[in-house]
Amino acid sequence: MVFFKRKVQFNDDFGFGSNPVTKNQRMLNPDGSANIERTGLPWFKFDDTYTRLVTMSWPRFFFVILIAYLIVNTIFAVLYNVVGIENLEGAKGLTLRDQFFDAFFFSAQTISTVGYGHISPQGFITSILAAFESMLGLLAFALATGLLYGRFSRPTSKVSFSKKMVIAPYENGHGLMCRLVNLRRNQLIEIEVQMVMSYNETVDGKHVRRFYPLALERDKIGILSLNWTLVHPITEESPFYEKSLTELQQAEVEIFVMLKAFDDTFSQHIHTRTSYQDEEIEMDAKFEKMYYHNEEGKMVMDYSKLDKITRTV
Repeated sequence: MVFFKRKVQFNDDFGFGSNPVTKNQRMLNPDGSANIERTGLPWFKFDDTYTRLVTMSWPRFFFVILIAYLIVNTIFAVLYNVVGIENLEGAKGLTLRDQFFDAFFFSAQTISTVGYGHISPQGFITSILAAFESMLGLLAFALATGLLYGRFSRPTSKVSFSKKMVIAPYENGHGLMCRLVNLRRNQLIEIEVQMVMSYNETVDGKHVRRFYPLALERDKIGILSLNWTLVHPITEESPFYEKSLTELQQAEVEIFVMLKAFDDTFSQHIHTRTSYQDEEIEMDAKFEKMYYHNEEGKMVMDYSKLDKITRTV
């Protein structure tokens, strides 16, 4: 399919190459991550551990911390039993299972420097082992504290995009629209947005992937206090001009929306992005208004209406 019959300047260096997509696969996931399966990388890279621990989800992070805690205490419990459970004064277990758990909980008390005093090390080797574990515990908890701080202090975006785009009446014609809101109470200033369309095209008998920037009614605002509806006017210069949804599906169209803003709380720039496929574009529809004035005249934002759409025909 050919979107442009006239000569236009394309941006073919968008970071995804020029290979066409197949089976309508996304190039960019809705959460902004690249839809790419990476192979040939090692399963574990030590120098990448910090990045993984800081960027992984909170449930996975706490699961990793819990597993590491259990593994370390299990190793030391085994070592205490190898040295001799009789060297732990106060350990009263008679079976191997009870002796293991006596050593395990003594290890947990030692590594956290709690030291209840019910069990204490006796002998030079056991004392050395307990001292080493105590030092390891101090380092481990300092590391865990640093990771927690790094996760909390890392500036992240809570900008939410509408689930669908709409083609709605705009001025004397139509416009391609999506909208976004900031779900946090912080202030985002100097917001800039870029919208790019990607589609398959046949050039000289070869299928290629094209990237074309979409002109926006407004691509910058000073502060994001309410919602922001991004509008690409569908004029004769637009690739969406007189195109049907069937034609968009045949070209396997995908639209990237990329946002950059300055977070006034962290005093750092944040970035977020999302994408829409042709099947996520609603024709002859418009977004419902998200804000209104209450009885006192104060502006009220209803975030539950972010994805609310009404038909125009």
